[in-house]
Amino acid sequence: MLYNVGENNSLLNQFVAEIRDVNIQHDRLRFRRNIERVGEIMAYEISKKLEWTTQTVTTPLGTLSVPVLKEQPIIGTILRAGLPLHQGILNYFDRADNAFISAYRKHHSDGSFEISIEYLSSASIENKTLIVADPMLATGASMVKTLLAIFKHQKPKHTHLVSVIASKPGIEFVQQNLTNFTLWTAAIDPELNDKSYIVPGLGDAGDLAYGGKIQQ
Repeated sequence: MLYNVGENNSLLNQFVAEIRDVNIQHDRLRFRRNIERVGEIMAYEISKKLEWTTQTVTTPLGTLSVPVLKEQPIIGTILRAGLPLHQGILNYFDRADNAFISAYRKHHSDGSFEISIEYLSSASIENKTLIVADPMLATGASMVKTLLAIFKHQKPKHTHLVSVIASKPGIEFVQQNLTNFTLWTAAIDPELNDKSYIVPGLGDAGDLAYGGKIQQ
């Protein structure tokens, strides 16, 4: 299942426009906060698809039955670019357990790269709802490799993948290599360039959020 939440105009589109804009995006605090806001909106939308139950609460004037989440999801993120998006989701699912995965592009001298995973720390996801945040779904390789690494140990009940911008090739790759998931994105861009960055995209989300890095 694919949800392009940005199809219907809302404040989400304003935040994404600022994230993309070269005249705004280099304000790192604003860039991180806008991605965090996207995460909050996505958490709200995802919450509509989760299981709910009723709970009796006592107010100063009486009692009543209200709907509450049946259980908190597990929230995972791909370091480092995913941290602001993860924080936005965590702001709303504020009692959730978490998972952190280090996945990065390991570049070779010929210009090619492979996805390298060096760290994985996760709460139990067995038969739980898993939400994984990665702001840019470019080739889709990082997302697929990360989830396959997690699934070697445990299987979630369902997985929600959250991105700010997804490319059409990345969406197709994920759909071909994963099952039992829902993909949420704020925008879908048509293509990748020769360095596998999304076009028109926004650039390198990790660098914009936290500064440049030495290539590995």
